[in-house]
Amino acid sequence: MKDLVVDANFPRTLDERVYHLGIKAGEVANRVITVGSPSRARRIATYLDGSPKTFELSTERGFLTFTGRYKGVPVSIISIGMGSPNMDFFVNGVSIHFSIDSNLGRNFHARLGSCGALIDVRVGSIVIPSASIAVNRNYDYDFINGSTDKEPYRVSNPVLADSELCTAVRRLSPVYRFIWKIFPQVQGGFERTRPSGMGNQITINTLNASTDSFYSTQGRITSFPDHNAKIIEDLKSLHTNLATFEMETFHLFHLARSWPAPSEQVSDVTPPISSQPAALSISPQQSIQHSPVDVAQVSSDKQSSDTRQPRIRAASAQMVFAARGSRDFIKPEDVVELEGWCARAVLEAVTSFKIDTECLHEEKGSVWELP
Repeated sequence: MKDLVVDANFPRTLDERVYHLGIKAGEVANRVITVGSPSRARRIATYLDGSPKTFELSTERGFLTFTGRYKGVPVSIISIGMGSPNMDFFVNGVSIHFSIDSNLGRNFHARLGSCGALIDVRVGSIVIPSASIAVNRNYDYDFINGSTDKEPYRVSNPVLADSELCTAVRRLSPVYRFIWKIFPQVQGGFERTRPSGMGNQITINTLNASTDSFYSTQGRITSFPDHNAKIIEDLKSLHTNLATFEMETFHLFHLARSWPAPSEQVSDVTPPISSQPAALSISPQQSIQHSPVDVAQVSSDKQSSDTRQPRIRAASAQMVFAARGSRDFIKPEDVVELEGWCARAVLEAVTSFKIDTECLHEEKGSVWELP
């Protein structure tokens, strides 16, 4: 660690850069696409407008941010790596720059990531989950001897993607309604940007499982006594529309529905600083629709319908890299074409949502300010 941190509660540098992500206000837009790998973030950034010049920032903690405009609309693409801890770094690090005490806190977060499919689809398919569950290793379980009174894994209740996205699809024409149920703008984006002759199928209205491990919690058999031989079977018996495994979506959905905190819980804390800047380097196939998520098991939607209320909208589009049933894995040459398509589709999605000007970060002095 190169910087002297004065207050560990919410570490920021003297120039107000958030620890880990390295960003400060005016460097991240209200519309954000998160990905896992830096190369994917860089590929999406190639579709941004030529003016203003795309802002690029990388940190020694592995986060890579691009901010610019797509068809004139400010947007950020951030590579966050893998897992819910990194998603936590991202959501908290970005949200601190958008006040929950004013109309400024209007954010749209879209996750574009890879996944393993638990349903019968080919690698290269797209899955749009309408909800996600968390599956975690039970650390109180005796993995050496096996416990008789505990289960080796814990499963949360589902958390829905943003309800306004689900509602908005009902306002679309019947042509699109069968294509998407939870991500209406992506629906238009994916279909409009589909490359000629690319017949990758799109599966909608499914449940995702975000796990805390790529191995044990996803049912992969290793040299460790993980007691996970039946985990996929058990999860699918619990949720018949479970379609994908990955490691980030649940935490994004959960934090989105947990922000902003009630005003009485927000404490007035002086932002902690360090004495130095952060270490940075700035520089056509038919769609498949599964049965709906059981909303009775999902936390009730407590989000206000007030479009000005500070809030985070979150949704996810997942590219199938691994088919767990057939054990097929996507070929490297297919990834490039797939990511190119998805890049354009998700950019179309996040930029098509309208946010009132007074709810946006000011353009003057920002990295997306036009020359």
